Parts: sequence; structure tokens; C-alpha cells
Amino acid sequence: MENKELNFNGTTLNGFMVLFLNLIVVPALIALDIIFWGDNKGLSIPIAAALFIVFIVLMPGYFSQEPNEARAMVFFGKYKGTCKETGFFWVNPFMDKKKLSLRARNLDIEPIKVNDKIGNPVMIGLVLVWKLKDTYRAMFEIDAQTMADKGNGQIGVTVAGRMKAFEEFVAVQSDAALRQVAGEYAYDESEHGSDELTLRGGGEEINDQLEKRLNERLDMAGMEVVEARINYLAYAPEIAAVMLRRQQATAIISAREKIVEGAVSMVKLALNKLADEEIVDLDEEKKAAMVSNLLVVLCADEPAQPVINSGTLNH
Repeated sequence: MENKELNFNGTTLNGFMVLFLNLIVVPALIALDIIFWGDNKGLSIPIAAALFIVFIVLMPGYFSQEPNEARAMVFFGKYKGTCKETGFFWVNPFMDKKKLSLRARNLDIEPIKVNDKIGNPVMIGLVLVWKLKDTYRAMFEIDAQTMADKGNGQIGVTVAGRMKAFEEFVAVQSDAALRQVAGEYAYDESEHGSDELTLRGGGEEINDQLEKRLNERLDMAGMEVVEARINYLAYAPEIAAVMLRRQQATAIISAREKIVEGAVSMVKLALNKLADEEIVDLDEEKKAAMVSNLLVVLCADEPAQPVINSGTLNH
């Protein structure tokens, strides 16, 4: 979207210089007026009143600004630009100076329940870092001022109130983006195995997708997400126990496959060794019995109980 933010090019004076004028020069002129024109009230009173009005009018024009702060300048409803300079300044006292923070802010989204791509309910949470990038859109294209104090019906005028309103906007959009991304991927790999991206195994790719979706949603409000990370991911409580047993079964099957593969290799090695060194001559039936016994011993969960055969192989 087009950047609508403008730099403030209006009259900006050094605040200390105007403060000296306001606190020293104007009161001094009032005092001199009283001293020299005291007997002529027809002149002294209007001059003193005019100088006093000048003193009062100059006061609202002061403002100080720290790094990564900004003020959106509005003159009787018309946006005049955004001032981002740091220091102590004085501007037209009739200018409305709406203060904003450009600093990065954290937001921790509590885990929410969503359905993944295959319909499993999962709990997923998010932490992100965001900041303002376009003060015009943030101030004037979303109803942030009313949102800031919606609880008491007043318009938010403080920087804390405005930033709180922006944070609420980010939180709502983050919830929507999180649901959208979570619904596009499965929680975990399928039983048959697949190279498809998953929430649990996607890592940086899932986080990048989430960050992209968030920036698409927040661009209209002049905000950007600097970083977004999934910080909580688990099955919903109603299926967590069942899915845990499934994961355990998958792990057991995988382990059994490795055990059988190793046992077969060891039996083959044993038979080849016996044949090569001609230790004993085994026919096919005895080889089958030996293979069976070795596989039982190697694949069993319990240690084998040795049985001493005091006879011969023919027995």
C-alpha cells in the first residue's frame, strides 16, 4: 500500500528560545508597561492584557520528543505531517500534536484451539514483535482513538491509550492469522510418511508464513511484524491422550523394525561364520530351528534363559 505519511514541514522553533521569550521577555514587557504607562490606564490595561494573552497562547506550543517517538500534527482536522525529530520544540499552539511510539513492542498471544488441515483440534500460541511504520494509517485509517478507552466511552488521547488500542488491533489480527496458517497444515506427519510441511516439523518455514500473513493483515493499519514465532503447540486436551498413545505406538513399531533388522543381520552373520569355519554341519531343518531360536532371543523384551543341552544335536 502507498505510504501516506508526510514529514512535518511547518514552523518548528527551538523550545528553549521561545521559553525564554515566554517566561522572561513577555513578563518583563508587562512589568515595563505597568511602570511607564501606569498613570495612563487607557493604554496600559489593553497592552498588559494583550501581552498576557500572548503569554497564555504560547504555552501549549511546547513539546519534547525522545528517539523513536513521533507526533502526528493535525491543524483543525487537517493532517500536516509527522514530526520525528528529537529535542525540545515549539510549534503553532493551535496544532494538535498526537504522540505515538515507534519502538518495538512484544505481544504474547495465549494458546487458542484450532483445527489443523486434517481436522485434529490443536492448541497453538504465538509471540511476536511489532512496531508502527506509517503513523498516518495508524492514526486515521483505523478507529484507534475510540478503541483506546472504549470501556468508559471516552476518546483516547494519551500515547499509552493509543498504543494499547493498536496492541488490541494487532492481537485480533494475530488470532485470525494464526487460525488461517494452522488450518493449512497438519499437526504432524501422517502414518504413511510424507514430505509435506507440518506445524510440528515446519520450524522456520511455518514462522515465515505466519509473519507474511500478519504483515498482510496489519499493513492497512500502518504496522509491521518484525518477528513472529509459534511458542506453544500441542494437541487439544480431548485428544491428547489418544494421540500420545499413537505416537508411542509409532515409536515402538519403529524401534521393533530396527531390532528385527539387526537380528536378521546377526543371524545371517552367525550362519555364515559357522559354515565358513566348518564348526558344525547344519541341515536346513536345524538351520531353521537355529534361526527361530536366535530371532526369539534377539527380539525378545526379556533376557533369554539359557538351557544346557547335555546331549547331541541328534537328540
